[in-house]
Amino acid sequence: MKKKRDGLRLPTGMVLFVFALWAVLLFPGGAMGDEKEKKDLPPRAIEVAPEYTGVIVPVGDDVSVDLTVANKGRKDEFIDLSLTQIPEGWTARIKTYSFDVTGVYLGSDKSKSLTLKAEPKEGTGPGKYTFGIQGRTQDGELVSNSKVTITTTAKVEEKKAKGVNLNTSYPVLQGPTDAKFEFSVEVENKTDKDSIFNLSAAGPANWELNFKPAYEDKFISSLRLKERQSQSVALEVKPYLMAEAGNYPITVKVSSPDARAEAELTVVLTGTYKMDIGTPTGLLSLTAMRGEPSNVSFYVKNSGSAVQNNLRFMSVKPENWKVEFKPEKIETLPPGETKQIEMTVSPAAQALVGDYSLNVMAEGERTNKNLEFRVSVKASSVWGWIGIGIIVLVLLGLVGLFVYVGRR
Repeated sequence: MKKKRDGLRLPTGMVLFVFALWAVLLFPGGAMGDEKEKKDLPPRAIEVAPEYTGVIVPVGDDVSVDLTVANKGRKDEFIDLSLTQIPEGWTARIKTYSFDVTGVYLGSDKSKSLTLKAEPKEGTGPGKYTFGIQGRTQDGELVSNSKVTITTTAKVEEKKAKGVNLNTSYPVLQGPTDAKFEFSVEVENKTDKDSIFNLSAAGPANWELNFKPAYEDKFISSLRLKERQSQSVALEVKPYLMAEAGNYPITVKVSSPDARAEAELTVVLTGTYKMDIGTPTGLLSLTAMRGEPSNVSFYVKNSGSAVQNNLRFMSVKPENWKVEFKPEKIETLPPGETKQIEMTVSPAAQALVGDYSLNVMAEGERTNKNLEFRVSVKASSVWGWIGIGIIVLVLLGLVGLFVYVGRR
């Protein structure tokens, strides 16, 4: 006869149902939430929209307008892009940061940022010019049209000859004199043919200026670009070590037989931050009595070319010691100047006789220096004589004791 088992056994199906219900309640924003968001979208929808539908610029200026291409449907789409209208006297294209674009792939509920680049031809005068932009799915079922209107106004100065552009996002760099600066410069070939462009830079005397490809260490002096191609190069700048703080202009030039351009860059030098610390005699040791103050002096010199502000003094000392500085801090220390600092060291009253290490640090805004002293701690001579007296008394007492005992 089989023994009856205790407890209630649930059917397998009911266990699975309870587990699924628990999962749904615990993770309500999971896959089901994503499906719900997808269901809120139309089956298919695309949109091509410019950030600005109308702009006003001087005659002869290029125009760049951001475009957003969006897939607002549940289905992934391949979208072809084209310019349906380009006014006479202009060239235009849709591009990313480095190349032209004629189509994009977008997943459901995704978007892509592109740029409409419009350039006037030589002699194009003031007026209103409309550019047509179209996005079309590859099956031709969906089409989105938009337009951008560029209004050009006359200006007094004459437009420079076109053919090459120089652009940089950061034309001004700042740092200490002993730093190395690196500008990123984009060279854009706007001609209709491949060209070799010569690179040159002019700066202050005794400065080192070198061009090199982006993310490479070799130096270059020219650049080959295909028609309508752009490429970034780096200009490495090493200032003269004796240069004073201030603003220093650098002129960058790029030229080919058919085109030339130049750009102005600026390096702002804040000077070098250097500091020397030491004692007038060069000795880094002192003698101190325990529990009593002892004085020593050291100097701080600004050996850089920048002003040192808010110099503070700190110490790393043995436990229960006291270290004081006079002055406690220096508000301003000009280049080349030296300040004398008086330091008072008081060993602990219970300090053992011996040698100790004391570290002193001068800390400025951008630099600091350390100095290590050896402190020899000695006991007071009075206590030495007292100790000798006690020993003598003890000896005399012992002698007296022996004499007394001997007589008995």
